[in-house]
Amino acid sequence: MAGVSKGTVDRVLHNRGNVSESARLAIEKVLEQVNYKTNIHVSGISLKRSYKIILTTPEVSLGAYWESIHNGIRHALEEYENVRVELQVFTYNQYDIYSCRSTFEKIAGFEMDALIIGPTFKEETVNLCKKMDDRKIPYIFVDSTIENATPLAFFSADHYVCGYMIAKLITSIIPAHTNIAIFQAVRTGDRSANTTILRKKGFTDYLEKNKCTNRILSIPFSVTEPENNEMYLSRLFGSQKDTPAIVVLNSRGNFIADYLEANHIEGVKMICMDLTTANIEALKKGQIDYLICQEPEYQGFYAMKTMLEYLIFKKPVTKQNYVQLDILIRENIDYYKRFGNIMY
Repeated sequence: MAGVSKGTVDRVLHNRGNVSESARLAIEKVLEQVNYKTNIHVSGISLKRSYKIILTTPEVSLGAYWESIHNGIRHALEEYENVRVELQVFTYNQYDIYSCRSTFEKIAGFEMDALIIGPTFKEETVNLCKKMDDRKIPYIFVDSTIENATPLAFFSADHYVCGYMIAKLITSIIPAHTNIAIFQAVRTGDRSANTTILRKKGFTDYLEKNKCTNRILSIPFSVTEPENNEMYLSRLFGSQKDTPAIVVLNSRGNFIADYLEANHIEGVKMICMDLTTANIEALKKGQIDYLICQEPEYQGFYAMKTMLEYLIFKKPVTKQNYVQLDILIRENIDYYKRFGNIMY
C-alpha cells in the first residue's frame, strides 16, 4: 500500500533509520489506516534456530553482473534480519571449468541447510546437484537453470528467448545479405557457458525460421587474455568488410566497444547483455546500440527470499521463475528503474 519493500517497513517499525522521509511518512500513514499492532510472536518464531546457507557463483567484481545478484541476496537477508542466517560464499572463475569443478567439489562435503547456485558449466552443476539430492539439501538456481537437475526453484531469464529477441532486433537494423559477428567468450576446458549455448540457439533459430540471409561469423574473445582480442578483431575487420553488426552473447560488450573506439571504426551496430557499469558507459557514448537487462538483483533477492521462506515456514514454492527482459537504449537508460532502486 505504501509502495515500498518489506525491509523498509521493518526498519520503520523498529526505528532503525536508513529510510527516506517520504517513505517513512507513507508507511506511518498506512499503519495508522490499518490500526497496526506489533505481533510479538513472529520474531520469536524466527529466532528459534539458525540456518546455514551456501552461495556459489562466478567471481564478483565491482559494477558487474554478478555483483547485482549478490546485492539482491544481501537485500533479502536484510528483510529477514531477525532470522539467524550464516551465509558462506564461494566463487569460481566462470571462464575456467577446472576452477568451477574444484569449488563445487569442495562445497559438496560441507554441512549446510540450503544452497544457492549460479551455474555456468552443465556437467559440474549436475554432479553437485546429485550430491545435494542424495543429502536432501534444497537448492535454488540463479541466472540459469540446468537440465537433469531438480532445484527447489530457479530465477532466470529465458535465454533461448533472449537469443531469439536479439536476432530479431539486430536483423531489423542492418541490411540483408550482410555479416553478423557473434562474439563468444573463450573458456578453459569447455566450449561455452550454458546461458551462451541457449542464447545462440535462439539466435540461429530466429534466422532460420525467418529465412534471414545474413551470414553469421563466430568470433572468439578472451576475458582472461585480452591481448588476443585485438588479433581476433583485426582479422575480422581486415578480411570481412561488410560486417555492420556485432552481437556479444554475454556482458563483456565493452571489450569490443573499446576496440571500435580505439580504431575509429564507425557504423557498426552492437547488441550485448547486461547493465554493467562499463556497458552503460558505452551505451551512453553510442558505442553499444542495445543492452538487454535480465534483472539480476531481482533474481538474487527472490532466490534468497524464497529459500528462507521455505526453510522457516515451509511455504509452497513456484519452481519456474522467469524474469522479464528489458531492452535499453541511449535515450531511455537514464530513466530505467532497476529493481534495487524501486525496492529500496
